Amino acid sequence: MQPPLKQAHGARIEFYNKTGKIHPRTTSGRFNTLRWSMVWLTQIVFYGLCWLPWGDRQAVLFDIAERKFYLFGLVLWPQDAMLLAVMLIVAATGLFFATALAGRVFCGFACPQTVYTAVFRWVEAKVEGDHLARMRLDQSAPGMRKFALKATKHAIWLTIALWTSITFVGYFTPIRELLARMLPGELGPWEAFWVFFYAAFTYLLAGFAREMVCMHMCPYSRFQGVMGDPDTRNVSYDTRRGEPRGALSRRQAKGAAAQGDCIDCGLCVQVCPTGIDIRQGLQYACINCGLCIDACDEVMTRIKAPTGLIRFASERELAASAAPARPRPALLRPRVQVYLATLVAFSAAGVVMLAERTPLAVDVLRDRHALLRIDDDGRIENDYLLKVANMLEQPRRFRLQVAGPADVRLAGRDVFEASAGSITTLSVSVSGVADPSLRGSQPIHFTVEDLDTPTTRAVEKSSFLLPMGLPGAGS
Repeated sequence: MQPPLKQAHGARIEFYNKTGKIHPRTTSGRFNTLRWSMVWLTQIVFYGLCWLPWGDRQAVLFDIAERKFYLFGLVLWPQDAMLLAVMLIVAATGLFFATALAGRVFCGFACPQTVYTAVFRWVEAKVEGDHLARMRLDQSAPGMRKFALKATKHAIWLTIALWTSITFVGYFTPIRELLARMLPGELGPWEAFWVFFYAAFTYLLAGFAREMVCMHMCPYSRFQGVMGDPDTRNVSYDTRRGEPRGALSRRQAKGAAAQGDCIDCGLCVQVCPTGIDIRQGLQYACINCGLCIDACDEVMTRIKAPTGLIRFASERELAASAAPARPRPALLRPRVQVYLATLVAFSAAGVVMLAERTPLAVDVLRDRHALLRIDDDGRIENDYLLKVANMLEQPRRFRLQVAGPADVRLAGRDVFEASAGSITTLSVSVSGVADPSLRGSQPIHFTVEDLDTPTTRAVEKSSFLLPMGLPGAGS
């Protein structure tokens, strides 16, 4: 047996780089304003949309029990699965398109992990103080003040997490009914599970994991590189202009050697929510939030230097040896053209599918207990079970017709009613002539037509069974 391999002296393999708790410094600027605008926008939509009424129901409701998705006036059924697939493709392609233009810009401004981490950090700052006060509190010995501050912070975090989970579940069961049943024992098993699981999920990821989700758990950070090209604009440090860096006192000293604009203040690192140094180049942990741009621009303004030392710039722009190169027009880039064409194509397909969507579906099942029978008039009868889905939220009247060989016709009434948003089950008998020239299975078509809107109809194929041989028929 071979002895185990030993690591070389001083070498260490790490699958997880523990950076310690990050307390980012608060900054202000256009990207921070945009970031908080997105926080407000996304949370107003998320927390408010489930409370919006639409007639006698909730405007947006994914009713799994009834297998219906309500989107304002649109009601999607399981038969609309292809439309849902197109919507998901459009969302994914839109993400790829945004990444090709500006890297992980979605992560920095609209990702739920980023949004809730920002909210939880805001609560932390209001309760415990600025980044320096928070670090001193973490390093201080246990005491009543520390316990009170930490308890207050976690109580607010848990309240936000619980309300977030209730809102989330409120999109799958009417939120007013959900709140009325929040007492112990009143919630259904799946509702109770998701309320408390999603609350714990939000509390742990936004309160504790934070940047670790972006750096180690999110798959998007790993494959985002394949969606960009040298013209993709990311948050970047202009080394040509910033290096060699040095303290402000050296920059202002007479006779000092030539020095770049970076005064090595470190503010770009202090404000970064993932704790990276953007001056080391593009890194997968960078979420393109732009906070380091705000901090650097503020410093550049103070020392009377041009802003933009850290900015959204492409690899091609930063690699230019002379003056900064003009960005290549986005629509001239093949990668962007492919993403945009895919986005437009699937968006158009979704619009066409939605416009041509028939709010009526029919499913035909043969009666397997009796293949066929002969009635008193000598006609052959087959029995069927029809399921007619009325996808509109209003009652409707339909006419049922059948067409095919052997002079097939309905053996009963052909007009029926369907209540609003329901599936009506019909037992139907179809009779046909015992034609000696026809044997075995014959194709027939059932047509269900809306009496109020004759252009709305659904056609479903089935088969009509005839005897393989009839008395008196020629061989």
